[in-house]
Amino acid sequence: MELTEKEKCQKGQLYDANNDPELVAERAACKETCFRYNQLPPSCMEERKQLLGELLGKTGKTFLIEQPFYCDYGYNISLGENFYSNVNCVILDGAPVTFGDNVFVAPNCGFYTAGHPLDACQRNQGLEYARPITIGHNVWIGAHVSVLPGVSIGNNCVIGAGSVVNKDIPANSLAAGNPCKVIRELEPQQS
Repeated sequence: MELTEKEKCQKGQLYDANNDPELVAERAACKETCFRYNQLPPSCMEERKQLLGELLGKTGKTFLIEQPFYCDYGYNISLGENFYSNVNCVILDGAPVTFGDNVFVAPNCGFYTAGHPLDACQRNQGLEYARPITIGHNVWIGAHVSVLPGVSIGNNCVIGAGSVVNKDIPANSLAAGNPCKVIRELEPQQS
């Protein structure tokens, strides 16, 4: 039995996101919800929270995503408790994107699970892949950070503004740069 494009995506294989009716329909529905969310007045906190609760795969009780916010599917996004994202957050969630508790995201950050093959023929066919992103607990992500496919950021990390995170960052690290590298170790968080 041949795998669907969605099943290929979930297995980390190359898949066609551009022409598969199921994935196109799911992204269209997500974009409609994001549009509605982004049009709500900031004062409509309960309605905003309700729409995000319907859109996202999992949330804690306490979370806030400032508008505008954009994602591809929504159901692959999990927010821990006490999550905050400032304006212009983009999450391309072809694969799971998991945020731990007490994660703070500055403006203009992107979390991109999607990637494209280096082979031009495959790329021109519209093929792509998706790799999960995991952000630990007590993480602060500075403005204009890009987190690329397959990256994990450990607990208690600070990622400096403007960083391009293309490799895993170990727990208790201050990391920054393009490419993002550990600058120094931070004291472990005491609970």
